[in-house]
Amino acid sequence: MHELGVVFQVIRHVEAVAAENRVEKVSAVVLELGEVSTVIPAYLTDCWNWAVRRSAVLDGAELRIEPIEAVTQCRGCGGTYPTVAHGRTCPLCGSEDTYLLQGNEFIIKQIEIDQEPPGEPSQ
Repeated sequence: MHELGVVFQVIRHVEAVAAENRVEKVSAVVLELGEVSTVIPAYLTDCWNWAVRRSAVLDGAELRIEPIEAVTQCRGCGGTYPTVAHGRTCPLCGSEDTYLLQGNEFIIKQIEIDQEPPGEPSQ
């Protein structure tokens, strides 16, 4: 399960960004995850929920995953099609001369923070 290693990398990166920006608490992290990225969302979420408890900055932070559909383009006919449904063979012309346009991404899209308005003490 490489998801745990991926989660540790994300946590390290988010902690570094938080430190650079003097953020004490992150409330959520949004990831864009390609449909064929080899990362399994359910495993990623389980690993996240376990690992963030060990980080003062991220403890309790929500993980939101936004899927990115895998799309392949055919060099033969120039058409595009959904990768998962058809694989490497173009359903439009039957060519196998294709390449992945999108769908293997793993991107930290957004880091949300807990922030009190300036000048207002916490209760």
